[in-house]
Amino acid sequence: MLKSVLPLSFIVASRFFGLFIVLPVLSLYALNLEGANEFLVGLIVGVYAISQMIFQVPFGAFSDKIGRKKALTIGLLIFVVGSIVCALASEIYTMLFGRFLQGVGAVGAVATAMISDFVAEENRSKAMAIMGAFIGLSFTLSMVLGPLLAKDYGLSSLFYLSAALSLLCVVLLYTVVPKEIKVSAKAQ
Repeated sequence: MLKSVLPLSFIVASRFFGLFIVLPVLSLYALNLEGANEFLVGLIVGVYAISQMIFQVPFGAFSDKIGRKKALTIGLLIFVVGSIVCALASEIYTMLFGRFLQGVGAVGAVATAMISDFVAEENRSKAMAIMGAFIGLSFTLSMVLGPLLAKDYGLSSLFYLSAALSLLCVVLLYTVVPKEIKVSAKAQ
């Protein structure tokens, strides 16, 4: 169980880390972007959640058709692009677009489904608890590291770090995560 759960939990936690690490500082730094106002700065926080909400179900269905690893890879790469767009943003609308892309690529539900595919039903609660612990750890680390890194290296460093972690997750997905189990998309 741990052979599949630990790397997938790291992938989910890394995706959450990318969300959490900017939370303590995003509003402060984003007010300095060209064209920024309080409403648009609030929107750059919320647009991530909105796009994630919209795309979770389609990505889940997509993963049933093309496979979980391919869907996760596509999501992680979209997240990378969104992170780089955010890192390079000098005005608020570019940041909004980058945050939207990050949310589209936030395919945690696919990783959760993959964990469920690998783990027998009687061990599923343990697997989900492990994943939850990883998410909690990512929250804790990001709340401490976010302000420290942003102070010394700027807001863009947080987005670059998120992009690098996501690329690492793609590598882990194909080198450490076991071969995926084929899932039938047919209703039973």
